[in-house]
Amino acid sequence: MNQFKLLLTRRFLPLFLTQFLGAFNDNFFKSSLLMLITYRLGEAAGIDPRILVNIAAGIFILPFFVFAAPAGDLNDKYDRSDLMRWVKFAEIIIMAGAAIGFYLNNMWFLIVVLFCMGAQSAFFSPAKYSILPQHLQEEELIAGNGLIQMGTYLAILTGTISGGLLILRENGIYWVGGLAVTIAFAGWLSSLFIPKTTPVDTQRKISLHIIKDTLNMFKGIVPMKNVFYSMLAISWFWLVGSVFLAQFPTYAKTILGADESVATSFLAIFSMGIGLGSMACDAILKGRITAKYVPAAAYGIALSSVLLWYVSDRPPVDENAAVIGMYEFFTNPANFAITISLFLIAFCGGLYIVPLYAVMQNKAPEEKLSSVIACSNITDSLFMAVAAVGVSILISMGVSIPQIFLSVAPLTFVVGLAVNLIAY
Repeated sequence: MNQFKLLLTRRFLPLFLTQFLGAFNDNFFKSSLLMLITYRLGEAAGIDPRILVNIAAGIFILPFFVFAAPAGDLNDKYDRSDLMRWVKFAEIIIMAGAAIGFYLNNMWFLIVVLFCMGAQSAFFSPAKYSILPQHLQEEELIAGNGLIQMGTYLAILTGTISGGLLILRENGIYWVGGLAVTIAFAGWLSSLFIPKTTPVDTQRKISLHIIKDTLNMFKGIVPMKNVFYSMLAISWFWLVGSVFLAQFPTYAKTILGADESVATSFLAIFSMGIGLGSMACDAILKGRITAKYVPAAAYGIALSSVLLWYVSDRPPVDENAAVIGMYEFFTNPANFAITISLFLIAFCGGLYIVPLYAVMQNKAPEEKLSSVIACSNITDSLFMAVAAVGVSILISMGVSIPQIFLSVAPLTFVVGLAVNLIAY
């Protein structure tokens, strides 16, 4: 089946649009706030902007830990399409709060809004992934997940760039506030067309014993080996992705002597690579749900990371030299290998992640799938937090950015070997 035909169906298109608009708005608001903190609000508050940016990143991730258990319970107790509509309506209210925060120029108010935005994402994510098996045939899961991943990274790219460009312009706070509310409203409208589903367990109790229930969720998932290992392998993808994405600005400036437009272009290359790799999965697997090619994709990420390290081995950048822009960078043949390496890492990442999501959705019992997705969000966040701490330690020890990229290679190769042993 041509996977793009799913976009012509009511059982998939409204979900795709709702997810795309939500991911766009997450990154549009987050990018705007981080840019505002970096260039205006941080210094005005008398706090190092670098510290505030990391605090803000942690604030956004925190709800995925706090609300994992109730999010899983709600997604099983109620119609998942209804839950999506509730969450998307809440996003309109949250983004109205963001518009007020931008108008007041109040950083702490905006950080509270950021926490609320993370909370609505924590409730939406289990619904987004657990509803797919209810609306798609088994042979369509690879195609559906591929399109969702492609849309997500396109939304991350466009949302991040748009927020960063708009917020510092004249009257930027009004543009960002207004657009955030408009996009949230559009996301709620598209959610109204998502077909209804049958609740999995209407007797499910919504417990507020967060730590206890979260631990119990994990205990229930561990015995499901294919599901548990797929979840961990997915989290490794998010760890690797966070390592590369976080280092692009520093890599462009200190290693390549390039400006922020080059760093942004790396984000675009990475997003397009993952999107194309995600779409290629359906053509390769022809709808079969299998992790057969995941190890090969992991080896591809590892080898491409080695290549990126090798082609980044350059003399130190002259601090007095003028930085180069996109045109100078991409017209220099010496930089072609860097572009190719980044694209290959991302393309292999798309091939790696889509089958794992499909395996997790297909192998998890229906009554546990929402809990599995909620736990996956927790491990994703943990792995990304570990990556941030680990990279910070390596940098403080004098390890260069290309060497950090290189460190990803052997670890990802080991992950590929582990998936190969588990998959067969």
